[in-house]
This record gives sequence, structure tokens and C-alpha cells, in this order.
Amino acid sequence: MARMKFYCDAERCIECNGCVTACKNENEVPWGVNRRRVVTIKDGEPGERSLSVACMHCSDAPCAAVCPVDCFYTTEDGVVLHDKDICIGCGYCFYACPFGAPQFPADGAFATRGKMDKCTFCAGGPLEDNSAEEFRKYGSNRLAEGKLPLCAEMCSTKALLAGDANVLSEIYRKRIVNRAGRTLQRGVSFQNATLRSPRGLQGKASTIE
Repeated sequence: MARMKFYCDAERCIECNGCVTACKNENEVPWGVNRRRVVTIKDGEPGERSLSVACMHCSDAPCAAVCPVDCFYTTEDGVVLHDKDICIGCGYCFYACPFGAPQFPADGAFATRGKMDKCTFCAGGPLEDNSAEEFRKYGSNRLAEGKLPLCAEMCSTKALLAGDANVLSEIYRKRIVNRAGRTLQRGVSFQNATLRSPRGLQGKASTIE
């Protein structure tokens, strides 16, 4: 079974925020909630780099470890999701997440945080696939249609990748090899490695190069 992951290449990200816009439009995310954002390091200084950041769907998710009501669960594809009907909006997950992925709309009763919202890897939630109720609560379920997250699909420079972790690691390795080859001006014997054949979502990624 494929394990879905994101990868952002800081050498390619141009801070266009196309991924942020794609996410908001695809999932109709409410105002004030940012499932994805672009973070710039050393802004305006030599060595400036930008990264597209969202939930990284960790293999051992710290958000799930601290949730007092166990509203988090992991799908067969390795996507970390949560059940909003169980979430109590305590905010523990926000402080546990190193990526700041959990978001709160701040519209709960008596000024409480409200239900937590975060990137779902366009995999919907614990409701019927592509139902109106699933979309209302969790946004688009592109994975159920065999599609990858729109944020990565819309990245013009292919800095943001999404898909099978094994494929993404191979893409990343080939990019590093190519960069090293250009820098050192010499060939590398393993530049022509072959990617695994796709089967469903296994072996699938938003780009190859």
C-alpha cells in the first residue's frame, strides 16, 4: 500500500502562493483558516528560501498522541485525518504539531476555538466519499477519485510534490544528483534509476522530474 507524503523543494519554490490559492478554492476553506501557507526564511537576505507548509501526515503524528479524545486516525494510504464530531477544540494538537498545521476558526460557542481544521491531503474525512456532508466538513476528496492534492498539481515550478513516499524520495534523489552533477561537472553512475510502476495511488506522484 502506498504511503502518501508531501515534499517541498526550497530550490524551486518561488513564493507565488499558487498552492495556497488552489487549496482554498478546492476545499472552500473558511476565512482565517489556512490549511497551507508559504513560509520564507531569511526574507530579503542572501540565502533566502521559501517553503510550502501544511500537515505533513507524520508516520507517528504528535497531534494524535496528545489528543485527549482520540479524534485522529490514519488511513490505509498513511493520511492523518480527524473526526470533527469528536474534536472538542482543546488546541493541544496545535501546540504539539511542529508544522503549525492544526487551525481553528475561532467561532465556537462562548468564544471557544471551535472545531479544528487542517490539511486532509484532499482525502476528505470519515463520511461517505464525495458526499455533500463530507465536503462541507472536510473539503474535497480527490484521493477517492484517484487524484492527488490540487496544491501540488497546480505548483508551476513543481517545487511542491505529493504522492507515494517511495516515488517522492526517488524524485528528490535524482534532483540532488542532477544538481551535484551540474556543480561538479561530472556524471553520476546512478542518474538513470527507474521509478516503480504505478498501481492505483501506489507509485503515483504529482510530477516525475
